[in-house]
Amino acid sequence: MNDRVEVRKTYKLFIKGAFPRSESGRTYEVHDTDDKFLANAAKASRKDARDAVLAARAGFDGWSAATAYNRGQVLYRVAEVMEGRREQFIADVQAAEGSGDKKSARVVDAAIDRLVWYAGWADKYAQVVGNTNPVAGPYFNFTIPEPTGVVAAIAPQDSSLLGLVSVIAPIVVTGNAVIVVASTRRPIPAITLTEVLATSDVPPGVINVLTGDPAEIAPWLASHGDVNAIDLTGVTSAELAKKLEIEAAGTVKRVRPPAQPNWLANPDLGRLRSFVETKTVWHPLGA
Repeated sequence: MNDRVEVRKTYKLFIKGAFPRSESGRTYEVHDTDDKFLANAAKASRKDARDAVLAARAGFDGWSAATAYNRGQVLYRVAEVMEGRREQFIADVQAAEGSGDKKSARVVDAAIDRLVWYAGWADKYAQVVGNTNPVAGPYFNFTIPEPTGVVAAIAPQDSSLLGLVSVIAPIVVTGNAVIVVASTRRPIPAITLTEVLATSDVPPGVINVLTGDPAEIAPWLASHGDVNAIDLTGVTSAELAKKLEIEAAGTVKRVRPPAQPNWLANPDLGRLRSFVETKTVWHPLGA
């Protein structure tokens, strides 16, 4: 007779490349679509959000200074490690989203492919977004993209892995650092992804993942003076979206509005353009 008691998992946050508990000590239960208990997840607080912002700001300088080719290599490495843990991701997505084996596998494969797609654009998007401008006078005039800075993002609530990857990848590949609030009801694929990030050459602070209630965490991120932009893709409440837009306006943040796209559709460059600034340089000819 097997009377062994299964170890109940309590997952932590992912801040600055480490896995701290919430400073509040709070957790909440995560269930599958059949209401079966899966694990406990940390419930992030205002202090955790502040810690994540500090980590992202510290990580941004080195990440934005890295070569575009190197950023692409790092993102490609994340895809490689995900490929090695493909079966675990399929099981996590299946439990989180209630999808069958084939659909879960399709979602995981699409998430891996999406990382590879964005990794390939790392050293190419500047040629598409930037430009050489014809000007009257003895000047060489050109426009180049630069990262916005620290970006807060609310991950899609229903697409626990593919939607999350589709939000994070274009933010970081362009040189930004990100704090993402994972799906509240379906956080486990995001937590498994943090274990991949911790072993995939991603510098500490470049990607920070919080679990908990966006309605509690997001307002502090939206109003924080050291956050430069916010992506509201995963916000499902019109009231919360309006509140976050108002909070973000106080520090003149760039805001990407809520959206519910078909995540399985082929991506475009729209998200790459969302969190870059354009810098135009005038250079005297012959100087």
